[in-house]
Amino acid sequence: MAVVTGASKGIGFAVALELSRQGADTFLVARDGDRLAEAAARIERETGRRSTFAAADLSTEAGCAGVADAVLDAFGGVDILVNNAGATRAGRFVAQPDADWIEGFALKFHGAVRLTRLLWPELVKRSGSVVNVGGGAARTPAPGFLVGGAVNAALANFTKGLAALGIEEHVNVNIVHPGMTVTERMEDLLKAQAADGGTDLETARASAIAREGVRRLGEPEDVAALVAFLCSPAARHIQGTAIAVDGGATRGVF
Repeated sequence: MAVVTGASKGIGFAVALELSRQGADTFLVARDGDRLAEAAARIERETGRRSTFAAADLSTEAGCAGVADAVLDAFGGVDILVNNAGATRAGRFVAQPDADWIEGFALKFHGAVRLTRLLWPELVKRSGSVVNVGGGAARTPAPGFLVGGAVNAALANFTKGLAALGIEEHVNVNIVHPGMTVTERMEDLLKAQAADGGTDLETARASAIAREGVRRLGEPEDVAALVAFLCSPAARHIQGTAIAVDGGATRGVF
């Protein structure tokens, strides 16, 4: 049984769908209840596996606690936790207020920490897996995305430290770092860039590909395939590892 946050669309939905195809029942979490209902229905229709959901604000203690309780009420336990929720704001450093930093850490970092802590005893019982979804800026900071880089770096550090506990308590813990991936958020960003530059969407997309130095932008399914592998028995000897899913955009050795 798998819990996936940020699962109403994009990478989170792709992960939940792929895990269901691999035989897992899923519990989807996001803020938008209507989109979650549509996502769960599609998963059940396409895979025949059970999928249920809870609309919650994971940036709050109450939201995380409510999800943990709902998961245990619905399934009695959990084998897989994928912390994917959270999008951080880009912007010029001097123009970004404290609120952008606080919001970025509240959902993506603190939400992941809280939900993992609440579900950890159940993951220990089932020798489960935790996969955190970070981002390439954790390794390659950019001045226009300092909030995201800091949050993802913190999440990577948390992952590595938790993995040491996971060795003792038989829980696999890893993190994946997607690069530029075609989601609704990314499409909106490219459209805005096209408008600002007086070009069209395809030109903006081509510019992004050239800037990243990759053959194409990523698809949510690219990330989902790796997450599903890390949650499978085939990955039981992969622990505390950060893996980029970015088409080669990250140029560093480590």
